[in-house]
Amino acid sequence: MLHKAGLTLGDGTTLDDLINRDMNEVSLRVMNDKELYELEMERIFARTWLLLGHESEIPKAGDYVMRDMAEDNVIVSRARDGEVHVMLNVCPHRGMKVCTAEAGNAAAHRCIYHGWAFRSDGSFIGAPIEKEQMHGNKHSKDELGLKKARVHLYGGLIFATWSKDLSFEDYLGDAKFYLDQLFCRTDNGLEMLGPPQRFVLPCNWKIPGEQSGSDGFHTLTLHRSLMEGGIMGGTAESIYDTAPGMYGVDISVPQGHTLRCLEAAQTFKMFADISFEGKTTEERLNLLTPPGVTKEMIPQLFRNLTEDQVNQLATIPPQVGGMFPNILIAFIFAPRMDGGASGALSLHTYVPKGPDKVEFVNFIFAEKDAPEDVKRDMLQNAIWSTGTSGTIEQDDADTWPQIMRNARGHMSKSVTLKYQALHGHERPEGWVGGGDLYPGFTKDDTQWAWWMAYYDLMADA
Repeated sequence: MLHKAGLTLGDGTTLDDLINRDMNEVSLRVMNDKELYELEMERIFARTWLLLGHESEIPKAGDYVMRDMAEDNVIVSRARDGEVHVMLNVCPHRGMKVCTAEAGNAAAHRCIYHGWAFRSDGSFIGAPIEKEQMHGNKHSKDELGLKKARVHLYGGLIFATWSKDLSFEDYLGDAKFYLDQLFCRTDNGLEMLGPPQRFVLPCNWKIPGEQSGSDGFHTLTLHRSLMEGGIMGGTAESIYDTAPGMYGVDISVPQGHTLRCLEAAQTFKMFADISFEGKTTEERLNLLTPPGVTKEMIPQLFRNLTEDQVNQLATIPPQVGGMFPNILIAFIFAPRMDGGASGALSLHTYVPKGPDKVEFVNFIFAEKDAPEDVKRDMLQNAIWSTGTSGTIEQDDADTWPQIMRNARGHMSKSVTLKYQALHGHERPEGWVGGGDLYPGFTKDDTQWAWWMAYYDLMADA
């Protein structure tokens, strides 16, 4: 049985046995342990903020989509007053799913089992044959609504949590300075380009989750073919000598969010020989606009971000990273040789479906104010690169199940995952944003920070 004080599994294994903080090692057993998984549902996924979608998916009153907060199925709905609500998709009568469609529009949701009905804000309307009081006389109607999660909209992204205490501001922490540059930079913000792509992989959620902690090492090897083919810049001969995408500034915050910031000039040199030296912030932005932003939209960046944020976006922008516990950010600079819109902006969530299964959900975005041809190109770029069958994700999706397979072995699960190539904190001169900073060649610091955030939540009974 599981002991609530701290974390001790049924065989006596403790959290410190699984995560050796002195040696920076994690037991492979964590990737395939049912007892540990059940505790993660309680201590991580019921306590932190989770990404469910974007408000552009539900523009009108009554619009809804069905999503998952780990193993809890929820209805994400826009009510008559325009507010967004997230409700547990479990009828309080006998436990049936209230909503069985993936998406749609409904003024009310009616359970097909016994007919209990609920408004788009989750409040209880009633049961059939009102005069017979089919909902009983033990609870008032006000007490019989669907269980509600707390909701926060950030740059149009819909986050929800079951926690009564954790504020969204505390959840973001110092990462907000950087994330605003991706999600809150234009007048009308982002919109989702169609419904999210989804597929299920046979692996534990933490395998892709910890990689989203800004793992840069695997780019050199697992994704080498992209560089060899010129898709991500570089040549087969120069990859290991220059590794341009491996140098930058990595960032972590105590909440577990991480980012890799890469110099825009270096990114540009991977595709064209133009110097950024001596250029103003605005001139740099015109040379290499952020993915999805046209030159005509550049004034919006100055209206919505601080001068320091715009300067970073033009100089050394965040390009890949993660939000704890299960979000990957892919902000890809990739100028197209055919003149089409460059890059992509995607978010992945890795939704647990059991200790040995995860649902990969891919959200693709563009700025609402972008021209339609730019939105088309952003969608095409994202599908080709970060989509469920994209050039990048095919590599990752091949690796993760093999790690999972190893985690089942009696001998294999005693192997430890090692995070010992550490740079240590070092603040570059003139750096404005907060967090712990690791400049230079990307190493294991941010992924270890991800595991420390995991450790802190799992240790808190």
